[in-house]
Amino acid sequence: MTILLDGKKVAYSLRQSLAQQVQRLLKEGKPVPHLAIVLVGDDPASHTYVRNKIKACKEVGFKTTLIQEVAHVEEARLQALVHKLNQNTAIHGIIVQLPLSKHIHTSTIIQSINPEKDVDGLHPFNYGRMARHLPTHLPATPLGILLLLAHYQIPTQGKHCVIVGRGPTVGAPLSILMSRNDYPGNATVTLCHSYTQALASLTQQADILVVAIGKPGFITADMVRPGAVVIDVGITRVPDANKRLGCRLQGDVLFEEVAPLCSYITPVPGGVGPMTIAALLSNTLRAATNQIYVD
Repeated sequence: MTILLDGKKVAYSLRQSLAQQVQRLLKEGKPVPHLAIVLVGDDPASHTYVRNKIKACKEVGFKTTLIQEVAHVEEARLQALVHKLNQNTAIHGIIVQLPLSKHIHTSTIIQSINPEKDVDGLHPFNYGRMARHLPTHLPATPLGILLLLAHYQIPTQGKHCVIVGRGPTVGAPLSILMSRNDYPGNATVTLCHSYTQALASLTQQADILVVAIGKPGFITADMVRPGAVVIDVGITRVPDANKRLGCRLQGDVLFEEVAPLCSYITPVPGGVGPMTIAALLSNTLRAATNQIYVD
């Protein structure tokens, strides 16, 4: 029987725990975590993601500051804004919502963030600490996946984990985390991408298949080994005349075909997305309480 990896339910439990920790901070007279979010442009998906993050922060008792900039904002202005947030001691965490406008070098902006406040875990300094298995802010989506695997006590040691998608926010860091001597981890990892040949022959070998390629319905039943654990990171709006808004959310996995084969699978929506936000909040709490970079 296929078991749904209910990210919505697990994330709710994690948020409850975070809310309790915030209450303890208040009783001790300590500042509550404060997250600053920089949003550039008017991309509807980005605005939705940011609203969900702000809603989750309010639910657990975090403070939030939202700074919005127009799509054509100059890169230098954006850097100056991030620098100002770095200097603000009342701000514990900073995220710049991606993607950014094409004229802005994303890597430049990410590297402008103080690693101690980089709660998205994307700064090269934090990336390096992750690779060396040192305390750091882990990238939010990979961390959310690890928390989900741990909650359902899914074995990873010695398993073959195939990751489809080598992006810097999910696939690449997750490949490092799943191969570390830890739990979840100790897996043998195959990282696939757009140039991988005979992709289906690799995905069919996966005990744990993670898909983060951004192509709706890309993984079909013939690409999945029976009994596999499938983690679908993709989320794309696709046209659907039967829906009130004329579209629906579709993952990278063709859920209706693949789900009956799996031991565990994440739904879309309600799988990885809520876990990403929960992981972001966890990183922000650790930043606020100096659990990573000790004073």
